[in-house]
Amino acid sequence: MAKVPLKLDQIIDAAALRAELSGFAEKSSGSDARASVMRALKAHIAEGRKTAETMLMNDGGGTACAARLSHLMDVIISEVQYFAATHVYPTQNPSSAERLAIVAVGGYGRGTLAPGSDIDLLFLLPYKQTPWGEQIVEYVLYMLWDMGLKVGHATRNIDECIRQARTDMTIRTAVLEARFICGEKPLFEEMVERFDEEVVKDTGAEYSQAKLAERDLRHAKAGESRYLVEPNVKDGKGGLRDLHTLFWIGKYFYRVRRAEDLVGQGVFTRKEYLQFRKAEDFLWAVRCHMHFLTGKAEERLHFDIQRDIAERLGYTSHPGLSAVERFMKHYFLTAKGVGDLTRIFCAALEEEQGKHVPGFNRFFMNFSRRRRKLAGTSDFIVDNHRINVADEGVFERDPVNLLRLFWFADRHGLEYHPEALKLLTRSLKLIDRNLRRDKEANRLFMDVLTSDRDPALNMRRMNEAGVLGKLIPDFNKIVAMMQFNMYHHYTVDEHLIRCIGVLSEIEHGDGEKLHPLSHSLMPSLKPWREVLYTTVLLHDIAKGRPEDHETAGARIARRLCPHMGFDPKETEMIAWLVEHHLDMSMAAQTRDLNDRKTIQDFADMVQSVERLKLLLVLTVCDIRGVGPGVWNGWKGQLLRTLYYETEVLLTGGFSEAPRSTRADEARQRLGSALKENGWPEKDIEDYLDLHYSAYLLAVDLDDQLRHADFIREADREKRPLATMVKPHTFEAVTEITVFAPDHPRLLSIIAGACSAAGANIVDAQIFTTTHGRALDTILINREFDFDADERRRAERVRKLIEDVLSGKSYLPDMIDKRAKPRRGTRAFRVEPRVEIGNTLSNRFSVIEVKGLDRPGLLSEVTETLSDLSLDIASAHITTFGEKVIDTFYVTDLTGQKIVSTDRLDAIRKALLRTLESGVERPNRGKSRAAAE
Repeated sequence: MAKVPLKLDQIIDAAALRAELSGFAEKSSGSDARASVMRALKAHIAEGRKTAETMLMNDGGGTACAARLSHLMDVIISEVQYFAATHVYPTQNPSSAERLAIVAVGGYGRGTLAPGSDIDLLFLLPYKQTPWGEQIVEYVLYMLWDMGLKVGHATRNIDECIRQARTDMTIRTAVLEARFICGEKPLFEEMVERFDEEVVKDTGAEYSQAKLAERDLRHAKAGESRYLVEPNVKDGKGGLRDLHTLFWIGKYFYRVRRAEDLVGQGVFTRKEYLQFRKAEDFLWAVRCHMHFLTGKAEERLHFDIQRDIAERLGYTSHPGLSAVERFMKHYFLTAKGVGDLTRIFCAALEEEQGKHVPGFNRFFMNFSRRRRKLAGTSDFIVDNHRINVADEGVFERDPVNLLRLFWFADRHGLEYHPEALKLLTRSLKLIDRNLRRDKEANRLFMDVLTSDRDPALNMRRMNEAGVLGKLIPDFNKIVAMMQFNMYHHYTVDEHLIRCIGVLSEIEHGDGEKLHPLSHSLMPSLKPWREVLYTTVLLHDIAKGRPEDHETAGARIARRLCPHMGFDPKETEMIAWLVEHHLDMSMAAQTRDLNDRKTIQDFADMVQSVERLKLLLVLTVCDIRGVGPGVWNGWKGQLLRTLYYETEVLLTGGFSEAPRSTRADEARQRLGSALKENGWPEKDIEDYLDLHYSAYLLAVDLDDQLRHADFIREADREKRPLATMVKPHTFEAVTEITVFAPDHPRLLSIIAGACSAAGANIVDAQIFTTTHGRALDTILINREFDFDADERRRAERVRKLIEDVLSGKSYLPDMIDKRAKPRRGTRAFRVEPRVEIGNTLSNRFSVIEVKGLDRPGLLSEVTETLSDLSLDIASAHITTFGEKVIDTFYVTDLTGQKIVSTDRLDAIRKALLRTLESGVERPNRGKSRAAAE
């Protein structure tokens, strides 16, 4: 890659600055001179940073920008020190005790700085000191602080530096990175020489072990996966600090000064070193842009700045991928490349240490090195419980060995030796059409994919090594691909591999409590086991294309599966599952499962119990693999309900009795249960007369009995408004039941009160009694693990609903006061859509609203429906990150579907106005959290 010219003279003119500051000293003294110097330095810093930003926008050089900013601070610090030593605390005949060196350490020591980085300084003093040194240090520090700079500093003599570096790895790294800025250079050179002889010499293994352990802790803190969609550019896996760690270890162990020198040591090839430089340059460009854009030391690439960073870097949209998605794919490919470099580096380091350290591998493991043959092959060996290649020609002799490496590792439960992974990475060119069509290679691949041990682990290793993308070119297109939304937590390839892990977990029984139905179905799916694992791997393989990824994915599956060993029947099953992998989730979450038409339509699509079982398990894996906190028990309950209702219909057990007959049977069951509970006959008759057929057919008998006691108690106490709460532990939702005088805006008010309380509605059932009272059941997402805590929280929500409905509190004020914005939502654009259908239900018109989530949206939408004189029978609220899909089953005030074309058009336009009304305004409060 071409090196970007630094053009440091354009950032700041050191000679002109010195002359300017000396002029201030001549014209004035004391505080006046200091104030003039301060103003001048601030202006030069601002101008230098602005110039650096302009140059970054023009030439794109990230490393160059960091070097320019470092040079700017070098000049500022040098001139402050010179001004202090010459004009503030001058010495006529300085003694050997009146010496000082200012040294850059840490990241600044490498000669690179981001706009918001700390300035890490070491003030190096001689062993014997006078107050002069402390005065200079104090003056420099206070000047830098008063300029608003973040300065980390230490003041030590050389003995102290060496002593502390021996015991503290952080200080050792800081001294390793030391770079002279100004002052007495012989002091600095003495420190470097003593550090090299007294600290670095013969301690390479110790230092390497400490820095790699430190890296692992940092990854755990910043997020283990390098594929988190809001990555930490500095400290995340595959970020700048990983590259710096490689250089620290290389510099320390190989005693080199520059990263380029590692090529001469045989650590990297020239091509790999250029990859190192390219990755560093890109990451520095991203980091500098982030700091310039936000005006602060922002290290996490949040959604709300990703689009702006992509624009600053010059990315444009392509069919199927927006500019920001292309930028983030580049970012994740770079992070993956950093992982490749790390493996190569560790392999070279281990080999080098093995030559010089007896009994080596204490560095990596706490036991002596042992190598043995691996049963069933002469191409691979076991090297300290890790699989390694027997010689350099293993993959050249037989490219199928590229798959055998993973197969043997899985079969014997072995980790991978970095030497094997280094050779593998350098042998990817051997994967061609012949290998992709090779029966043995495909058999080995399927064995790894469907392993009964830990398939996700080895598939991830295969992906990180680049084998998976080379073996399946269509998969390579989604490697490191992110989707610019708040729903998906990982890149597409990482999501697919995590889904494989979830499937393995369910199969092993680890998910029995979380997924009882899926777990119970797995034994019956053994004949379809390979089909299921392959579907999980391929279901999102066509993301990022202009067409729907479900349709394109099915086409890819039909092309790939025959080569993977599947017969036509199995291939068609995989293709069908890929094409319909979203349907069960959408039906469960956005449709009324108490409506017979929902179940009938879904059954007509599925057509067989085998498909139903496979689709259920695939759906569970897909939702679970999206990210932490996305799955909850309520989603599980919806999927189970849809499964059981559909299974009954597919097996011929679905009753086709008239609705009136089924309602009469439900009424009789409720009457008998109330009698068993000790209700008098007269009370039973009066209570059964309260409910219409819709309630009796839609609500479970246990809930009907609970509602009966609740309504009876409210009537006895003559309460016009009554509420009750019930946490549902397994479903991870809390039910709030409201019994109140019916009026068209009741649901809108309840939704607004829940929004003000920060409660996220996921479902709502609305019923009216024969005497004009409303019985509304609202389900909100659970927040606390323990029922006692959740009940207290739900009681607060319940009280808020009562206060609003009784007029004690004014809803708009509560929403503005209580709600808090959720970061990132304004970065997204979701085109508002309203769809109204009369074919999804036999009794209701179904309105589906899609748009960008915002505080109080559900309340506004339901209010609009009330203004349109529509009666809401049920509402199903689904949130996918920043996007909402809310579905309402409605009738007109006479209980009929809306069929008039003019009225349907008016409803659609009114709802679109509601959705669009809040798009440009700032968030007024907390958006409801994702229902997922």
